[in-house]
Amino acid sequence: MAARSLRIVLISEHASPLAQAGSVDAGGQNIYVAHVAAALARRGHEVEVLTRRDSPELPAVQPMGEGVRVHHLDAGPAQFIPKEQLLPHVRDFELQARALLRRLPPCDLVHANFFMSGLAGLQLQRRLGLPLVVTFHALGAVRRLHQAGADSFPVERVDLERQVAHGADRVIAECPQDRQDLMTHYHLPERQITEVPCGVDLHEFRPGDLQAARARLGLSPRDFIVLQLGRLVPRKGIDNVIRALSRLPGIHNDECPRRARLLVVGGESEQPDERLTPEIGRLRRLAQSLGVKDRVQFIGRRSRPELASYYQAADVFVSTPWYEPFGITPLESMACARPVIGSAVGGIQHTVVDGVTGYLVPPMDADTLAAHLDWLRQHPQQAEAMGRAGLGRVRRMFTWDQVAARLEAVYRRVMAERSQPVTATAAHGLGLLPAGLGRVPAGAVGMKPLLPARTPLWSEPASAVAAWGAKA
Repeated sequence: MAARSLRIVLISEHASPLAQAGSVDAGGQNIYVAHVAAALARRGHEVEVLTRRDSPELPAVQPMGEGVRVHHLDAGPAQFIPKEQLLPHVRDFELQARALLRRLPPCDLVHANFFMSGLAGLQLQRRLGLPLVVTFHALGAVRRLHQAGADSFPVERVDLERQVAHGADRVIAECPQDRQDLMTHYHLPERQITEVPCGVDLHEFRPGDLQAARARLGLSPRDFIVLQLGRLVPRKGIDNVIRALSRLPGIHNDECPRRARLLVVGGESEQPDERLTPEIGRLRRLAQSLGVKDRVQFIGRRSRPELASYYQAADVFVSTPWYEPFGITPLESMACARPVIGSAVGGIQHTVVDGVTGYLVPPMDADTLAAHLDWLRQHPQQAEAMGRAGLGRVRRMFTWDQVAARLEAVYRRVMAERSQPVTATAAHGLGLLPAGLGRVPAGAVGMKPLLPARTPLWSEPASAVAAWGAKA
């Protein structure tokens, strides 16, 4: 007998699946939510996506393909607000979400994305009895380790994330490093974590003829083209790629047969604009100081359908961030059969197989990156073989349909666990109730506690959210 279809709530408070990827606060999470929702719908489920209204023109509800609806909830002004400043509006978001879900047909489960969505999800878990699955996409404790004072989230984020992690029925780790970080920094029991990676759309990103792609984009057929694509923020390490470019042999020789060129795709506008994307100005000044300004081309933001041509036109894709929770762009390049050189951090060290689908290098190590770039430039046949190996890897392991199937299995497992009678003692023993973070009332059965009882999130003025809101 076939399992019944589910009604699933995806919460993504700051990252709408309808947003233009590559702009500020619009990156991997937006892509993840959009593709997970669509893939779950293809499996016969109904998906309600809840996100914050950031423009007065947005409708209350907007269809996003068959079986998926995006709801824009009023929480704070209907304008863009950086995610670092959104926490004071989470209470209103949750109130709107709760009212909406009471009007809709009964839903089976909430899957929250990012810690603020998780805070709202904990209240929905508590108030409506809905099981809660959380994908963090980035952990505050890890971010603070790598960005220190540049991290504009306050330190309270780490405590709030810990509450969300321990209160959720299950936490999704996107890669082995994510799993380890959850256990190390938040002391989350391994049994409460399930690993499910991100994916790539093999219809959107696919192999293509290199010279045909260059002709479409007006690029030289002779250059050795290095591609960097994604959000333009310092932690992405694009400055490291520019330094490596400046150290390539022959970079200043106009007669070099395969002179290197770096294409940088991304930003807040279709035409590169330093006023809208300050990182462009910083990177241009760096390129000029290293004598490679004419070898670095800023393309600007491009729509999703256009991105495949840039991957296909490149000889190699490079992504060397300081840290990266997962990183979808390496998968997109691999789906286009192009080799990837990536930092040996986060999810990149899981998706890229060193020496097989590309290379892993230390972050902020321009010399090692330059050496690998030069090797690929001198050995194009081996570079093509690496690209083919990457294509095979994404086809085997990283499609969105595979991701959705694994998430569905997690959802059904969580729902089954909640339906079983569990005493307080058994709940602790099975890992359904983290010790010290909640309680099952005497004689109660069935459910994991819906919120750590000792720390109300916003039911009292002294809560962490209210305290942060007062400081914001």
